[in-house]
Amino acid sequence: MAGRFAQRPTRTTVRGGQVAVPPGVPRQATGPGRVRAWVPDGPLDLGLVLGPLRRGPGDPTFRATPDGSVWRTSLTPAGPGTLRVCAYGGGVRGEAWGPGAEWLLEGLPELLGAADDPSAFVPRHRLLASARHRRPGLRLTRSGLVLESLIPSILEQKVTTDEAYRAWRLLVRKFGEPAPGPAPARMYVMPEPRTWALIPSWEWHRAGVDNKRASTILRAVRVAARLEQAVGMEPGAARARLELVPGVGPWTSAETVQRSHGAADEVTVGDLHLPGIVGWALAGDRDADDAAMLELLEPYAGQRHRAARLILLSGRVPARRAPKMPRWDIGRL
Repeated sequence: MAGRFAQRPTRTTVRGGQVAVPPGVPRQATGPGRVRAWVPDGPLDLGLVLGPLRRGPGDPTFRATPDGSVWRTSLTPAGPGTLRVCAYGGGVRGEAWGPGAEWLLEGLPELLGAADDPSAFVPRHRLLASARHRRPGLRLTRSGLVLESLIPSILEQKVTTDEAYRAWRLLVRKFGEPAPGPAPARMYVMPEPRTWALIPSWEWHRAGVDNKRASTILRAVRVAARLEQAVGMEPGAARARLELVPGVGPWTSAETVQRSHGAADEVTVGDLHLPGIVGWALAGDRDADDAAMLELLEPYAGQRHRAARLILLSGRVPARRAPKMPRWDIGRL
């Protein structure tokens, strides 16, 4: 009986980039749009590949619909665009609207992991071998855009995910623009760099964003063009450029290039929970620190981020020993 039902996602597997994409028959979207078909060279799970790009269940730039489609909005170099992706019959169909439609369709294969090589990963632990076997459609996405991953990563610094998701949702809906094309209701495109720079201080406060994180975002958008150029760099060099912005450290730069570059080896350090999860999964050590985590992941050099994702997707985590981190809403002060 267990094999007949899909495993329900947990908080940890969701953090590993799992998004529930309902099985369904994709329907033709209403309204004219550009279309591209693409056939992957292996198994592809849309929910796993695109899941890391979603910032919470209420993300106004991401939506999975009952017909099995995934909708995304992006601020591309050509302008705002909406992308609808659906997989069926062994292939993928992409439809796009707005000034950025052509750019989105051109990058569709890389967005769905065409530049990733899952075969490069060789599991050396039974847990990882099992996780890879159960997730054959896992590929690492490459969005080709830096700011759309950098800004929400900054919002996630040293706060609960619920607080960060709420801030991202409120700011994008208030200062972004409605998604082009026949996108689902209440979908928006993230604001342009200049719009981020002009957000009043009280609006950051209402969204629950403290001055430190708001100031980091303001410094980043002032050099947005230089940061977007990092897409053409190797992940290590791209991280070095991002970390030139005061307030952007190793945690934030890793979380960014994992999405913008599809970086298979850029493991997140400085995280509150990840070292303990990796330590518990691979060595039964729930008190592992960053050094211990990196030592455990050393056999996967070149694929450490993929290994960490598979651990998260396995759902094997130590039992909670402390109360959940309290949620503070500075907007009420």
